[in-house]
Amino acid sequence: MKHLLSTRDLDRDTAVRILDIAEEMSRTADRAVRKLPTLRGKTVVNLFFEDSTRTRLSFESAAKRLSADVITFSAKGSSVSKGESLKDTAQTLEAMGADAIVVRHGVSGAAELLAHAGWIDATIVNAGDGTHEHPTQALLDAYTIRSRRFGDDARGRDLAGLRIVIVGDILHSRVARSNVWLLTALGAHVHLVAPRTLLPSGISTWPVTVHESLDDALDTGPDAVMMLRIQSERMHDAYFPSEREYAREWGLTAERATRLGPDTMVMHPGPMNRGLEISSVAADSPASTVLDQVSNGVFVRMAVLYLLVAGESQEES
Repeated sequence: MKHLLSTRDLDRDTAVRILDIAEEMSRTADRAVRKLPTLRGKTVVNLFFEDSTRTRLSFESAAKRLSADVITFSAKGSSVSKGESLKDTAQTLEAMGADAIVVRHGVSGAAELLAHAGWIDATIVNAGDGTHEHPTQALLDAYTIRSRRFGDDARGRDLAGLRIVIVGDILHSRVARSNVWLLTALGAHVHLVAPRTLLPSGISTWPVTVHESLDDALDTGPDAVMMLRIQSERMHDAYFPSEREYAREWGLTAERATRLGPDTMVMHPGPMNRGLEISSVAADSPASTVLDQVSNGVFVRMAVLYLLVAGESQEES
């Protein structure tokens, strides 16, 4: 495994292995010295063509905790803004000694192009490409569900039989797509909820159950409810009548939050639009895993970088 581009590429055993390694990485958080020497002498480049706070900082923290040298490259104010191509930018970074490039790009397929066009030899990690995928977000979501559900007995487990409801802007969400493929591979039953205008074409071929009513989906007794951000920056048309209407029909309101089961998790990949897709009551409740997802993102990305950049050499030694 040289690259991580899509959760479609992960079978059940590979996904569980990544989650198990992330579990090991999480134990470093309790140490006086949190760094591991695993990637000493390696260079990880964060190549971000889109703004991000959580994902960029998470990858930076993960690489540094593995003792890698980290270069963060923002397209804004760089030669990219002057017209330099993705190819030239990537080749420049590899010439600087990049062993892995974590790329976030507004165009779907950009990470795949970098990995397979033959321009560079570095490992590519997809940190979000257009509306296509965001595999490490799905992995940290799965890790969070598994950890909250099974606690100390999580190692080696998948999510077989769990019911996960994903709600909101499915059409523009790379998080939703990555979660569908990964959670399904791990044995979960995935339910998608959205107004018809925010469902992608071809969704009938996805391995999911689709609802237009959030209340109907919540009546199925989900183990986790994942709310998605309304991506207004990708919307050039009116996809729903008003924000007030959306919040009433598809938002996790305070009233809906009280109807959830005692063990149902409330999730959100962030950033949250409080009062639109999720109420403050739900976001700040004991059922919320929002902050856990942020913390767990570092451990999962440590595991991914370990496997891709140092996995083979570590296993041989």
